[in-house]
Amino acid sequence: MKINIYIIDKKSKDQLYAPLIEHYKKIAKPFAKVEIFEIFTKEISKAHEISTDASQKSYTLALNKHLSSGFNIALNPNSKEVNSYEFSNLFKDRGVVNLFIGGAFGFERDFLTKCNTSISLGKITMSHKLTKVVLMEQIFRGLTILNNHPYHK
Repeated sequence: MKINIYIIDKKSKDQLYAPLIEHYKKIAKPFAKVEIFEIFTKEISKAHEISTDASQKSYTLALNKHLSSGFNIALNPNSKEVNSYEFSNLFKDRGVVNLFIGGAFGFERDFLTKCNTSISLGKITMSHKLTKVVLMEQIFRGLTILNNHPYHK
């Protein structure tokens, strides 16, 4: 299984969360290859200065090419909240799963309709860097649930 995380975020030399993210990528290896792709274009930067709509459109343009024949999941705070078991079922019997994290202004409806589903990690607001850590932990937890590994208990 391959899990790709596409996130609208500037690449950074994060010293705090990067080791945790790498830890979860490493311990997930027996179950899946997990990769994170940080995307932030000049168009996104310019759009942030224009409007919410322009920003959302720029996210769609940047992420559209990453929608694939895999199972596409958008993280959207207005979507259904899922627990760890429901989250794990999103990976069941999938070859490739793509997870999308939008920018500061969220996704436009057009992008959400192109995804197979959208979910919420909760109603709280987290930084993108912390969201990556939480998502990585939940991916690992979901994979252990599917593989009857004791971690999830």
